[in-house]
Amino acid sequence: MITQSCKDSLDMISVNDFRVVDRIPRIMNVLGVLSEFEVGEQDDEGVTSPDVSKPRRIIVANQLPIRGHRNEETKDWFFELDKESLVLQLKDGFPANSEVWYVGLLKVDVDKKDQDEVARLLFYMFRCVPVFLTADQKNKYYHGFCKHYLWPLFHYMLPLSPSHGGVRFDRSLWEGYIAANRIFANKVTEILRPHKDSVWVHDYHLMVLPSFLRKRFNRVKLGFFLHSPFPSSEIYMTIPVREEILRSLLNCDLIGFHTFDYARHFLSCCSKMLGIDYQCQRGYIGLDYCGKTINIKILHMGIHMGQLESVLNMEQTATLAKQLKEKFEGKIVMVGVDDLDLLKGISLKFSAMGRLLEMRPELIGKVVLVQIANPARSQGKDALEVEKETTLVAQQINRKYGYERLSADYFH
Repeated sequence: MITQSCKDSLDMISVNDFRVVDRIPRIMNVLGVLSEFEVGEQDDEGVTSPDVSKPRRIIVANQLPIRGHRNEETKDWFFELDKESLVLQLKDGFPANSEVWYVGLLKVDVDKKDQDEVARLLFYMFRCVPVFLTADQKNKYYHGFCKHYLWPLFHYMLPLSPSHGGVRFDRSLWEGYIAANRIFANKVTEILRPHKDSVWVHDYHLMVLPSFLRKRFNRVKLGFFLHSPFPSSEIYMTIPVREEILRSLLNCDLIGFHTFDYARHFLSCCSKMLGIDYQCQRGYIGLDYCGKTINIKILHMGIHMGQLESVLNMEQTATLAKQLKEKFEGKIVMVGVDDLDLLKGISLKFSAMGRLLEMRPELIGKVVLVQIANPARSQGKDALEVEKETTLVAQQINRKYGYERLSADYFH
């Protein structure tokens, strides 16, 4: 069972949604660094692929919907689908006979000598194509440029100081980002049949991937969906490689955003920085660029009710619910689930709880906030500081109002 809003988001990968008009070849490189990293070209006509009528949907994301571990005794690898992965859940919106492939990083590190074996296993068992990066490549691409530069900036946190708002622009991190995106493009190329298949690229980790794919395959159907906000033009203007990123995204046939505000910011940036205006007719927004029309869609990400129901029916869910009921019997329980991230504001939530008890002392001992914190997705000083601050605020509230009455229960 899947909500209508989730189905709407899946529309963007439908072949019929891509308005592909054969005019002139549309190849737009990310300027400067990207052209230096690109090696060779591969034209549509030079690609040989099986004569199979069924088109593939190739979903490209930072991480594969796969969990894996290695038996330290036998040295064998074991993998399974990650049922909680959003990328995997997208498949439920396709027709049952659709052939869906995934390209992305694994959540576990694989030794170089085992990579070929693991790649074959994932290819034949799960239709997954793993991307392998070295520790240095991953550090520059993911922890550096993505999580400590783009992520804060896209959430309106400017790097005004070393202790606030992530890191300043570093060209070596940008080059690492470009290099990683090229490796993703190479992996997509291994399975792509450009005249039949469609490619759906996800999120800010891969914003220059469309340039690599469009340069190699002029007519491939490309979609992109941004899972984070797109900042206003005043904020986006601070990115030194702002035009390169915009031009890369405009190599897609369709670009999706969560809300109209995010799409509006993107259109404003295209107008101010590239001189490209959009057209809106009967609810459809289009950008004319290099002889083609790029469709802009607002696609609200829905809730996968089937996934939610399956989690509610799990034995461990029932056990946890029973424990909470017994522990806080007779109290009003508020539950929060968030990533242990600077932008989630868990400590502010705790502070609001403290303010509530200060203003309504009759609620002391009668209401409790249970906060479940998922592990931080990024590494470094910021993540450690957030964990330290959150723990400290929770302890201060409980110390003030009494541990025996436990106003804030925090665990992760």
